[in-house]
Amino acid sequence: MYIASLWGTALVGILHFYILMLEMFWWTTPRGRRAFGTTPEFAESTKVLAANQGLYNGFLAAGLLWGVWLGPDGLSVRLFFLGCVIVAGLYGAATASRKILFVQAVPALLVLLLVLAAR
Repeated sequence: MYIASLWGTALVGILHFYILMLEMFWWTTPRGRRAFGTTPEFAESTKVLAANQGLYNGFLAAGLLWGVWLGPDGLSVRLFFLGCVIVAGLYGAATASRKILFVQAVPALLVLLLVLAAR
C-alpha cells in the first residue's frame, strides 16, 4: 500500500505539471483552449493571469514530487501538498468550474486517504 501511495502522489504531481504546461505555455493554443473551453480572444487577453496560475500549479507539482522523492521521510510533505491541492480544488470548483472538483480535488483526496492508510 505504501508503494501505491507514492505512485498516487506522483500521479497527482504529474497532473499538476501538465496543468502548469496548459496554463503557462499552451493557454492560447487549440489544446489549451479546448482544455479550458476558452475562445482565442479570451485566451489571449488572459494569458498572463493563466501563466500565474500555472506557476502555482507547478509549485504544487514540485512539492508532491519532492515528497515522493523523500520516501518515508516525505510523509508530512506529501500530506501538506495533497491538502493544498484539495483546498485549491474545492475553491476552484466553488468559484470557476465544478469540473475542477473531479479533476483536482477528488483524486488528491483519494490519494491522501491512501497515504494515511499506508502510514
